[in-house]
Amino acid sequence: MKRTTRFLMFTMAMLFSVVVMAQSTISGTIVEAGSNIPLPGANVIEKGTTNGVTTDFDGNFTIKTKSSTGDVVISYIGYNSKTIAFSGDKNLGSISLTSSQVGLEEVQIIASVAVDRKTPVAVSTVKAADIELKLGTQEFPEILKSTPGIYATKQGGGYGDARVNIRGFSSENVAVMINGIPVNDMENGRVFWSNWAGLGDVTSQMQVQRGLGASKIAVPSIGGTINVVTKTTDIEAGGNLITSVANDGYFKYGLTYSTGLMDNGFAATVSAAKTTGDGYVDGTEFTGFNYFVNISKEINDAHKISFTAFGAKQQHGQRQNRQLISTFKASDRGRKFNADWGYKNGQVTYQEDNFYHKPQVALNHYWDLNDNTSINTSAYVSFGTGGGGGTRGNTDKFLLGTNGVSPYRDGLYGPLDFDRISDENEALGANGSETILRASRNDHNWYGVLSTLKTNLSDDLVLLGGLDLRSYTGLHFQEVTDLLGGQYFLDNNDENNPNNLARVGDVINYNNDGKVGWLGVFSQLEYDVNEDFNTYLALAASNTSYQRIDYFNYLDSDPLQETDKYNFFGYSVKGGGNYRIDNNHNIFANIGYFERAANFDAVFLNFSNDNINADADNEKITSFELGYGYRSDKFSANVNLYRTTWNDRTETATFQQPDGTRATANILGVNALHQGVELDFKYRATDKLNVTGQVSLGDWTWDNNVANVRIFDEEQNEIDDSPFNLHIAGLKVGDAAQTTASLGLNYKFSDNTKLVIDYNYFADNYADFDPSDRGVTSTNPDEAAAAAEIAAELASEPIQPWKLPDFGLFDAVLTHGFKFGSFDTTLTARVNNVFDTEYISDAQDGSGSRTETALVYYGFGRTFSVGAKLNF
Repeated sequence: MKRTTRFLMFTMAMLFSVVVMAQSTISGTIVEAGSNIPLPGANVIEKGTTNGVTTDFDGNFTIKTKSSTGDVVISYIGYNSKTIAFSGDKNLGSISLTSSQVGLEEVQIIASVAVDRKTPVAVSTVKAADIELKLGTQEFPEILKSTPGIYATKQGGGYGDARVNIRGFSSENVAVMINGIPVNDMENGRVFWSNWAGLGDVTSQMQVQRGLGASKIAVPSIGGTINVVTKTTDIEAGGNLITSVANDGYFKYGLTYSTGLMDNGFAATVSAAKTTGDGYVDGTEFTGFNYFVNISKEINDAHKISFTAFGAKQQHGQRQNRQLISTFKASDRGRKFNADWGYKNGQVTYQEDNFYHKPQVALNHYWDLNDNTSINTSAYVSFGTGGGGGTRGNTDKFLLGTNGVSPYRDGLYGPLDFDRISDENEALGANGSETILRASRNDHNWYGVLSTLKTNLSDDLVLLGGLDLRSYTGLHFQEVTDLLGGQYFLDNNDENNPNNLARVGDVINYNNDGKVGWLGVFSQLEYDVNEDFNTYLALAASNTSYQRIDYFNYLDSDPLQETDKYNFFGYSVKGGGNYRIDNNHNIFANIGYFERAANFDAVFLNFSNDNINADADNEKITSFELGYGYRSDKFSANVNLYRTTWNDRTETATFQQPDGTRATANILGVNALHQGVELDFKYRATDKLNVTGQVSLGDWTWDNNVANVRIFDEEQNEIDDSPFNLHIAGLKVGDAAQTTASLGLNYKFSDNTKLVIDYNYFADNYADFDPSDRGVTSTNPDEAAAAAEIAAELASEPIQPWKLPDFGLFDAVLTHGFKFGSFDTTLTARVNNVFDTEYISDAQDGSGSRTETALVYYGFGRTFSVGAKLNF
């Protein structure tokens, strides 16, 4: 018996030792090919078994295999799977997964995609899956609202009317790029998101680089850079159908199809969707159609070309005019109230609306000269047509009236009665219309070439350089859209056609072109001191040229009708480094300085060709940042400290002189300081539960008073007896929440069912105001007494702009995947502002900076959407 027992124990020990010997420990890091961005959540499975793990936040994994030899299969949504053989314990090192889209790697080079724990900038990346999960009926920029330093709102609430601020800087000072191509308006820097209303359907990833950013082209990004990388074309054939319904008549349906990469190297993807709805806000009905086409061809191992065209044609009613809080509360429509619409012949008619179509077409050429050098070039065009509606003539008829009572409105605070206005115009007969509807058009033609050369000088040294050429012509004019019952509208603003009896479609009020040229060059040297220490130095220079042609204010024979070109030189220098202390900790720092040209309107003051500010100063920006990152299997976090000084901000002011003429001031020396701290984290609590969060604390102020501003009359003669001073030192920068926080929970009930809950909090948001409105003057005839009076005022504490009430919002998403026949199908339900919180999202400062005088937009209440996606 004892002998038998010893034999069994010996046998079990041998079997156990064989099992132990048969096991192996395999480790590695999964990254995206080209960008080397880690891929958290990638699946690593021992082939032929159910034994598997997922990568951590830094793309790392360790798996104990059941056999000493075999294969591991690595997969990640949106990327091609890879099978790797192993034998015994092994560290596989860095494993690159190529995108399942043709040409995406090359696009990311042009788009200057930053790499986590390598590129020394504060960066947040949102993948296509998260956009698809959370976007719903939200505006595209709102997908970023849980990102540090971001404040995004719907503004008036019209379709595509959203805006986004980064670290307190508005869109004019945030570079927005789609596939590396800049889309900020060339004249004023603004971004109109309605032009890209369907972008969420075709985005592969959206990356926010706060501060200096990793952009290599000569873009003037003070607050940061929003990099949108669209899908290219899928390697595998297939597609999907989508549809969704939501509150207030929202309905969307669309189709995407890809041929896949064929044997001849050809691949194509097409996508289209249509969206309609009544709008949450009264009088904001909309219709949008977005489309996307990508055609790629692999010519040979060295050359690949890709053609991309996308756009979003849309038309929507707007809530353009903010209202007093008391007006919203007095109206029975509450936060949905909108004064900018009404009825004509029983049909909804808009006082304010927007219509635009801005397709962007690009031809990309990717050229691998050799194993170390490549040139990626994008030649693109964009043709914009459209504008915004409004009124002309006796515009008093469109006012709300005293306490909401107006003979031109249907009831108290009611919609406009366009029929009454039309009846009055019709009664005027041959005298023409007194009041009309018009559209302010802002068409444009934009051509550009962006080319980037990348060469590996050695294993540790990479040189990038390139060229950024742009030519832009903006066509600005007003046209009659509705005579409202009259025969014509008399317009006397065209020197070449006085007493113009304008009909529908005729140009009125103004007609001018703005021409902007841009020549930019850039270079960047990336040096990996060792595998843990990465540095870079980037230089860029640009020349911006402005020219104005005015067809209305000058006779065709007048030489002033077309101005000379005025050139402004700008440059930037920035550098930084990232040091990975160990597998868990890294630190980075960056610093930069750049000068950029003043905008178009600061050169041609008062929209005039004979009032030119040819010596407009460059704006001067200095920025530096420190960052710390922590990564582990379950927890990751980032802390960023930043400080940006913005000197000689473009600021102009106009004045009415006692004799009725206009005076202008080009205000120099207006400075602002934006500084703060940002913290964000991700915590993988369990295999089913992920927790995310962020806190941003900003301190954004106007930095100084400005004394003795020089003022000029219409003939550009200095006015000596009109002292003007700005009293702004210490005032809070308005129009964005300086304190934000968020907390998100992502719980997987199963591989196919997921619940996401997000809470976002916004505080310390001050009403927007124009610094030039905070002027201090004195009418005291005694020069010494006037100077003392002004000095005393400037020494006092200025009145801070009105502070909006703090608020917090909950959003929830539930998604479930299942088989519908042979099709993979996903249902997604979303609720935004779950608890129907009432809040003010935007405000314009009023008299005395008081609650009673602020003009505001209320944010949306509870909204919902339900969508389905069927993959084939």
